[in-house]
Amino acid sequence: MKRVQISSSNLASVGYDVETQTLEIEFVNGTIYQYFNVPESIYSGLMSASSHGRYFSAYIQKGGFAHKKIK
Repeated sequence: MKRVQISSSNLASVGYDVETQTLEIEFVNGTIYQYFNVPESIYSGLMSASSHGRYFSAYIQKGGFAHKKIK
């Protein structure tokens, strides 16, 4: 999945697949996670948030999405 670099102290890059509703996040430490059944509105909110890290924590990490570590 192609990811785009973002400016964040915790997140390095973000990718999203509309068809599968899979969100892929690379953290600055190199770890990569995929989050499943994430609505496009959540992805859009993450990308437009003034603080990507805060948005991630509030809406994705605490949002109860199934996820797996891929790296």
